[in-house]
Amino acid sequence: MITLGPPRPRRRMSLTPMIDVVFLLLIFFMLAARFGVEGVLALSGGTGGGQGWSGPPRLVEFAPGGAWLNGSPLSAEALPGALAPLMQGPDDPVILRPRDGASLQHLTDLSERLVAGGLTRLVLVEP
Repeated sequence: MITLGPPRPRRRMSLTPMIDVVFLLLIFFMLAARFGVEGVLALSGGTGGGQGWSGPPRLVEFAPGGAWLNGSPLSAEALPGALAPLMQGPDDPVILRPRDGASLQHLTDLSERLVAGGLTRLVLVEP
């Protein structure tokens, strides 16, 4: 029988390379992810001039308490229907103007409602 010498003690495997790989994967997926990009809100700025206005006024004011069409209070759900008689087509501009206390979330909710109602040209102006 051949003896090769005393058996060597087993070495424990190091976890450092595995931890390095896990952190590299974590960094890769964090950089590759797109956080917070759910949709795009297309608005025209009200500062540019040049185009003439046609048709009746279509001023929608909004605040936390509700919305107003040409100064008359109206629910946000009823706005697309109330704007329909004032429109010659879906590409007619609708002016959006915030009142005191209006937040960006109010603008987003109102804009989504109007776009869902078929209105394609929304113009945001400063109060």
